[in-house]
Amino acid sequence: MSTDAEFADARRIPPIPPQPPRRPAPAAPPEPAGDPHTAVLRRVPAEPSAPGTPPVPPRPTAPPPAPPGAQPPGAGAPLPPRPAGAPGPAVPPQPAARPDAFRDTAAFHLAHSQDLWSGPGAPSRPGEPDSATPQAAAGSAPPGPASARRPQPPWSPAPVPVQGGPGVPSRPSANRPGARALAAAACLVLGVGLIGGAAAGSWLTDEAAGATPDAAATFAKGRDVWHNTAVDTLFPRTVNGFGAGPGGADRTWSRIAVAPDSGCTGAYDPKLAAALARAGCLRLLRATYVDATRSSVITVGAQITKADQAGMMALNTRFSTRSLGTRTDLMPLPYAARDTPAQDFGRAQRVSWTVRVLTDIPVVVYAVSGFADGRTFAEPQPAEAATKPGATTAPAESGLGHDAKDLADRIGKDFRTAAGSPAQTTEAPS
Repeated sequence: MSTDAEFADARRIPPIPPQPPRRPAPAAPPEPAGDPHTAVLRRVPAEPSAPGTPPVPPRPTAPPPAPPGAQPPGAGAPLPPRPAGAPGPAVPPQPAARPDAFRDTAAFHLAHSQDLWSGPGAPSRPGEPDSATPQAAAGSAPPGPASARRPQPPWSPAPVPVQGGPGVPSRPSANRPGARALAAAACLVLGVGLIGGAAAGSWLTDEAAGATPDAAATFAKGRDVWHNTAVDTLFPRTVNGFGAGPGGADRTWSRIAVAPDSGCTGAYDPKLAAALARAGCLRLLRATYVDATRSSVITVGAQITKADQAGMMALNTRFSTRSLGTRTDLMPLPYAARDTPAQDFGRAQRVSWTVRVLTDIPVVVYAVSGFADGRTFAEPQPAEAATKPGATTAPAESGLGHDAKDLADRIGKDFRTAAGSPAQTTEAPS
C-alpha cells in the first residue's frame, strides 16, 4: 500500500535515464478502444532532469520517415556491411517512458481520473490545474520542484456556500434586528397608542360629563324631545317609587294607556287653558297609569310650549306667586282610555293634582289622580298639601297625593334627561 501511495504522486518518481541508441521500432497500431477509465486520463508531465542534463525530448507518435531509396527494416534484404570506422546513421535517442506496469496500478488511475469521477467541469483540488484547462504543450517549462509547491490535502474540501446565493438562505446580520424584534416593537407601539387613546378619550369624556351643558342648547333640545325620543323613555311602562307612598311605603305604577300626541284645544278646563296660553302650546303628550293594587289611576301630561327661557321663567313665577297650582278651578283633566281601569276617570273623580312649570326646558308637566272604581270626590286636595307630614285627609291617607306628586317628578326628570339637562328641580313647586 505504501508503494502505491508513492507512485500516486508523479512528482516523487526519480527520472529514468535514457536508453542506448537503437533502431526505431515500427509504429505500433493504435490501441483499440478499451476501458473508458483509461481513455480519459490526463497526461502526466515529465519530471525535470538533473542540472546539466539535456532535456529529454517527447516520445514521437510515429517513426521518422525513411530516406529516399532506403529499404524499410524487416523487408527481407539484409543491410550491407558497414566498413570499419565508418560512422553509422544518426539514430535519435529513445525518449524516456514510464513502464507500462506503472500505468496499470490502481494508484495511477485514482490520481489521474478526476474528470471521470467528479464529472466534466468539477473543481479540482487546490494546487492542481483544472481538468477543463488544456495541458501544457510538449517541450514547455516543467513544473517547479516538489519542495516549492504547496502541500495538497488528501481530499477536496467542500465548497463554502456564498451568502445570498441561489438556493442558500442568507443569514441575518448580527447588527440588524430580527423579525421577532421588529414585530415586538410594533406591538409595543400599537399597545401604547391604544392605551394612550383610551386614556385621552376617557379624560375627554369625564371632562365633557363634568362640564355644565349650555343652557340655550339644552332648552332648544328640550323642545324637540317629543318627536326625537321613544315614548317608553318619556313615559316608561313601569315606574318604581321606592319610599314614595304614605309613611315611606314603596309604590309601583304600570302604564295602561298612551294618548296620541295632539294640541291643547279641549285638553284643559277654560281657566287653566287661559293661564297656560301665555306660553303657547306646541304639543301635548299624555299617559295614564295604575298602581300595583289597581285601586288608583293617575294621568300624567307634558305640554311642549313655544315660549323662550324668559317666558318660561315668567310663567313659573306667576304660578308660584299667585298659587295657581292650588286652585281647584285650575285642575287638569284626566285621560280616560276605554277598556282600562281608567275608563270611568272623569272630572268628578279627580282627587289630587299638581302642575310643574319647568324653566330649563319648554315643558309644563302635570298629574291628576283618582280612584279606579269611578267614585266621585267632592273635596280634592293639591298634591303638595296631601303629602305634608301628618296630613289625615283622604287624598293623603289613600296615597293619591303621593301618586300625583311622584309621577309628575319622575316624568319631568325623564324629559330633562332626554334634553341633556341636570335632573334636579330648578323651579319652586306651584
